[in-house]
Amino acid sequence: MHETAYEITTLTPLQPTPNPGMLPTEIPPGVQMVTLPGGIRTLAYTPAQAPPAPPIPVAQPIPTWAKTTALLTPTIGGGIAAAGIGLSYAAPGLIAMTDALWAAIALIAAAAIGVPMLLRIGRTTAAGKGSTHITQNITATGMFGKANGTINHH
Repeated sequence: MHETAYEITTLTPLQPTPNPGMLPTEIPPGVQMVTLPGGIRTLAYTPAQAPPAPPIPVAQPIPTWAKTTALLTPTIGGGIAAAGIGLSYAAPGLIAMTDALWAAIALIAAAAIGVPMLLRIGRTTAAGKGSTHITQNITATGMFGKANGTINHH
């Protein structure tokens, strides 16, 4: 077996670094050409810039409408509670009033049906005992003539 001998060479810090053979446009993102303290230029990963810290929020004043609403909330709630208590005390009276209203509606409906029936019954009994019929005959001649008429009782 025959082995090929290779010569190993190392760069000394005093020698300038040869061009890595890449164009600046071919360098991948996050890698830059850097010069080391000894004067050697090489490619190196550079730490990414930390994103700027988010701004500290500044306390905003509370809008006037929010203050007004917050102040009115207990008042509105108290009013609703008072109305509920009042309705609970008034419930028996309200029930009695609704019963009275239904009775009044029934009375009006009965009157609307009953009164015409009573009037009709009254007319028929009066007609059976004999009624008076009155007829009128009026005549006039010409546009401005005097009118003459007769009234007949039967």
